[in-house]
Amino acid sequence: MKKVLGALLLGATIVSAFIAYSMYTNHSAKQIAAIEQKQAAKKAEKKTEKKKKPVLKVEDLTYQLKDSRTGQVMKEFKPVHYKDKDIYDQEIKQLASELAKGIDTPMQNIKMDANGSLTGGSKQIILKEAELVKNLQNLNTKQLDVKVPIYETAPNVTAASAQGIADVSLASYSTRFRPSDTSRNRNVQLSAEAINNVVLGPGDSFSYNQTVGERTAERGYQPAPEIINKQLVMGIGGGICQTSSTLFNAIDGAGLQVTARSHHSKHVGYVPAGRDATVSWGGPDFKFTNNKDYPVIIKAYANVNTGVLTVDVRTSQRSI
Repeated sequence: MKKVLGALLLGATIVSAFIAYSMYTNHSAKQIAAIEQKQAAKKAEKKTEKKKKPVLKVEDLTYQLKDSRTGQVMKEFKPVHYKDKDIYDQEIKQLASELAKGIDTPMQNIKMDANGSLTGGSKQIILKEAELVKNLQNLNTKQLDVKVPIYETAPNVTAASAQGIADVSLASYSTRFRPSDTSRNRNVQLSAEAINNVVLGPGDSFSYNQTVGERTAERGYQPAPEIINKQLVMGIGGGICQTSSTLFNAIDGAGLQVTARSHHSKHVGYVPAGRDATVSWGGPDFKFTNNKDYPVIIKAYANVNTGVLTVDVRTSQRSI
């Protein structure tokens, strides 16, 4: 009897243990399932958030083009064609060119007055178009400011460096004209006066058109023959190319660096073939740079009585 009761008690214990284990297992399974369900929900939520979050693209953003000197915003720019390289490159090159037109300012050279004092002069301002184009080609979504590279260069002349600047001639060149041609001679005389006593420090640039200015009747320029498309036609300021050509031969003889020069469409008689420098307001210009490590002065004389135009490039004795 005792054995029977023991067996029944053991069986009851086993059944109770099994039931308890089953209940524990089922509860744990539910907990695990709930945890896994929560984790799955969080993953799904994160995926949904990622899908909802927009991906930034360069072409969707607006960039601020800022003056490299001041940080001031010059223009807002939206690169809508950024993915189309050919169209985009053409677009940003045109943009750089348009901005440069409103910025670029040639150097106004210093002159020396009759008392030997330096007067006038203003800095050159240049927007480096190629550099801006490169900046616009390398846009990203993190930096919305774009530097517009603008550089300023002031005339490199001081009163001390200009002391005795007219003492020594580096090179001189003369051309002849007819004293009887009064209208043309007046143009030669006015343009010679405009370039006379211009002082160029080391590295300074010179523009004939900028220095002489626009040739208009209001400024005293006369109608005279000039060469256009291989033909002699009447034009205000005819004859000023003799001054620019004479200047070219003088500065070339002095060893200064020519940076822009064009030939006439037909031969001119006042300089040898190939030694001319044609100029036109809004057209061809004659430009050069003082590549010496000392300043030079341009002296120009038009003697309307003898019909001789002379340009002399001079410097101080201590400089050479």
